[in-house]
Parts: sequence; C-alpha cells; structure tokens
Amino acid sequence: MDLVTLVGSIPSPSIEEFQVGPLTIHIYGIFMGIAVATAYIVTVRRYERLGGDPTVAEKAGMWAVVIGFLVARLAYVSSRLDNYSDDWLGVLRLWDGGIAMFGGLTGGALAAWWVTSRRGDFPTFADAVAVALPAAQAIGRWGNYFNQELFGTPTDLPWAIEIDPSQQPAWVRQDYPGATTFHPTFAYEMLWSVATIVFLLWLERRTALKKRGSLLLVYFVSYGTIRFLLEFLRTDTDWRLLGLSRNGWVSLLVVLAALAYLAYREGWLRRDGEPVGAEPAGDEAADRGEGGAATDEGLDGEKAAVAETGGDEQEETTSEEE
Repeated sequence: MDLVTLVGSIPSPSIEEFQVGPLTIHIYGIFMGIAVATAYIVTVRRYERLGGDPTVAEKAGMWAVVIGFLVARLAYVSSRLDNYSDDWLGVLRLWDGGIAMFGGLTGGALAAWWVTSRRGDFPTFADAVAVALPAAQAIGRWGNYFNQELFGTPTDLPWAIEIDPSQQPAWVRQDYPGATTFHPTFAYEMLWSVATIVFLLWLERRTALKKRGSLLLVYFVSYGTIRFLLEFLRTDTDWRLLGLSRNGWVSLLVVLAALAYLAYREGWLRRDGEPVGAEPAGDEAADRGEGGAATDEGLDGEKAAVAETGGDEQEETTSEEE
C-alpha cells in the first residue's frame, strides 16, 4: 500500500468482538449500551430540571427503551425476511446490528406517551428526550464503524472508509466491483447528531419555542433531513421507488409532518392575520357567543350606573361652585 492510499482512506477496525473468559463481547453492543444509558440519564435529569417528577421519567424511559428496541428490531427484520428464512434465531442476534431507527422512535414515543399520560407530562418529557436522542445516536453510530455497516457509495475522498469485501452486501459487490473505499455515512450522521444537540440547546436557551414538546418536533425535522440526504448515499438496501429508498420516503414524510405540526403548535400558520386556533369554532363558539352577550349586557348596565353616578356628582359639584 503506497502513502497516498494510506492517508487517502480510513481503515476499518480489525476486530468487532473479543473474549472475556467464556463470554464473547461485541463492541457494537458496548456502544449501544453506552448510548442507551446516556439517553436514559440525560432524559431523567432534563425532565427533573424542567419541573417533572424524575421517577416518572425513569419509568417512561425504561418502557421507551424496551418497546423501542423491540419495534426497531421487528421493523428491520420485517423488511428483510429473506435474510432470516433459514436462520430465524438470527432475529435475536442484536449484536450483529440491524435496527430500524424510525421504528424505534415510534415504539419508544408511544410507550413514553402511555406512561406519562397516566402520571406525568408528555410534552415536558418530549423536550427532555429531544436532546437525549441525538446524543445516543452520536455514540451508537460508532458501533456501526466496528461492524463495518451503514456505509455509502464508493468514493476516493480522504475520509473514505475501507470496507472488507466480505462485509459488503451482494448487490454492492455486484454494482461496484472492486470497490473498497466508501462514504462513511454513519460518521456523517454522528457529526450531524452533535450539531443537532448544539442547535437544540441553543433554541432552548433562547426560548425560541413557545410550546412544551416542540423541541422534539425540531429533532424529528433534523433527523429526518439528514436521513433523507444520506439515503442517496447508503447502500444497505437495494429497494428503490422513483430512485428513493424506503427509509428515504419515510424520512420525507417525517420531515413534512413534523414541520406542519410544529408550525401549527407554534402559531406560525396564519389565517386573516390571526394565529390558527385563535377563533373558537362550532358549539364552543356559540357558547362563548352567548356568554359574550350576557357579559355585554352586564357591561352596559355598569356603564349606565357609572354614567348616572357621574351625573349626580357633577350636579353636586356645580351646586358647591355656585
């Protein structure tokens, strides 16, 4: 290997596991464990700092992790059933990698909502976890580096990652024969996650958002954006619709939905110069109208009494002056 090749790419790790006595320790699992622990601790501490009961956050966080991982794994496997047709036990081997992030987010969010709706405050929990999620992603993506997965298309950029041919999916070897260096898309996402943390904390410090829970929507927009862009580079799926992968379409929908709901919650959408939701509708408007009429009658009566009292005082003052 010449000097140009040596400095022109990043080698993949030579190991992805090691032995401790009879146990096989997978480095991917270590990073995933650290990522989950970090997200859990950050969420609980932020929830308490925002005024919530930390025991509620602990319970919600625990269920979010369990249900989130379960749904994330099932979502990943469901789109690759052929890979497990002869090895169903492979579904349980999480250390080999393979979780669907959007599935995990959906399952975790539903679990947290269920817990906090019974005892707690989901919008506050959402703001707390909004910073914890990209922190976990930034750590967890290093596990993909050791597993030699989630890489992109071939490139000769100085930061290209070397991927052993045995770790490349069959369609990658077929579409890019002889390619050994690829875009480190996992690293791109890791750096984006760090930037997202900084941006979310900046928004929070400036109190730029009016509603509790909106910070999580900003995270969804951020993650959906980078995932949408990276899907044009990633090679871990050969399914495409109009040139876009399944996760690319999901990312696009997540960004659009999160932006729409964020605009609605924050009152960015306007109608006749007023924020959406400013005017009541239906029966509520009728009820408020009847109440308003009664209030107006009361105000008219008070005004008449004040006017009469004012007139009497004026006559007394005039008599004294005369």
